[in-house]
Amino acid sequence: MTVVPYSAEWPRLFEQIAASLEEALSEVPVVSIEHVGSTSVSGLAAKPIIDVDVIVRREAVPAAIRALEAAGYAHRGNLGLVDREAFFPPDDRPPRHVYLCVEGTLQVRAHVAVRDALRADVSLRDRYTAVKTALAADASMDIDRYIAGKSDVLQEVLAASALTDEEKRRLYALNTGG
Repeated sequence: MTVVPYSAEWPRLFEQIAASLEEALSEVPVVSIEHVGSTSVSGLAAKPIIDVDVIVRREAVPAAIRALEAAGYAHRGNLGLVDREAFFPPDDRPPRHVYLCVEGTLQVRAHVAVRDALRADVSLRDRYTAVKTALAADASMDIDRYIAGKSDVLQEVLAASALTDEEKRRLYALNTGG
């Protein structure tokens, strides 16, 4: 597991990816293209992979899938999350995860809310960085243990977010299997 200090290059890489996606989706009504995940938060350590949510209305999903596939993206399905389609990019320059998401869904709201909460609270961002860095320092760390190890601090982030109490309860249930 590789977690690196924040890079001022990440926002520029996101802009490059977003421009390419806008071109690929030029015939599709896109609501927004969002830089999410740890690389979207200035000062936050992260795995050096840009996470991107392409947000569309439900009725645009089939056209968006076709457009992304035509641009060389390999559709991976929803990977168990309804209203979110995952794609392998046509290359790894830059490394990125691209998701096609339905507007207004809880996953989209959560990605944006977590990003915004971490951007707004430096001490929370720093606690999250410390947890991620400590977990990544364990040579035996795998992705499942890494995700589980971040759970407590992510609950703090969600508590500080602009999500409703009901949305926070639903996310907690999803993240804990409860």
